[in-house]
Amino acid sequence: MKLYTKTGDKGTTSLIGGTRVAKSDLRIEAYGTIDELNSYIGLVRDQEVNQARAGVLKEIQDRLFTVGALLATDPEKSRMKTPDLHEEDVLLLEQEIDTMTAEVPPLRAFVLPGGHPSVSFCHVARCVCRRAERLAIHLQEHAPVEELIIKYLNRLSDYLFALCRKMTQELGAEEVTWKPRV
Repeated sequence: MKLYTKTGDKGTTSLIGGTRVAKSDLRIEAYGTIDELNSYIGLVRDQEVNQARAGVLKEIQDRLFTVGALLATDPEKSRMKTPDLHEEDVLLLEQEIDTMTAEVPPLRAFVLPGGHPSVSFCHVARCVCRRAERLAIHLQEHAPVEELIIKYLNRLSDYLFALCRKMTQELGAEEVTWKPRV
């Protein structure tokens, strides 16, 4: 089977269920951003500092494929069984957040992204996650989107922030706080 089908050459693509939509459709933008986020999570997972967390990060990537599949499905036409997201997936993130937060100093100010290239990659992933969440919420204004998707993305961005702080600590990097000029 060839990698290219030529069916998208005129700017449309198929949702799961067969419905053809413009590649600029909000649904495509939403699951495309999930794909972008998944790629950044892969980059974060590949950082030496995250060897011990590689399993959790791979689990997150698997769940993002689930989210992408759910967003790529035409809710009115698909009869296909799609993977599902569970409340336990959110709980895993919460447990990881709680563990990491307990191991770093309390947060008393906003943190400027950066300090080490590995931490910066994670901050980019966090920002892409927030964009994916906003797009899913926007899509929800026009079409059904599972509430658990939005909850998962919201918690994932929190997880990524906690991970940034933990990575900063482990790498011995400086956590620079924002000092507003007033």
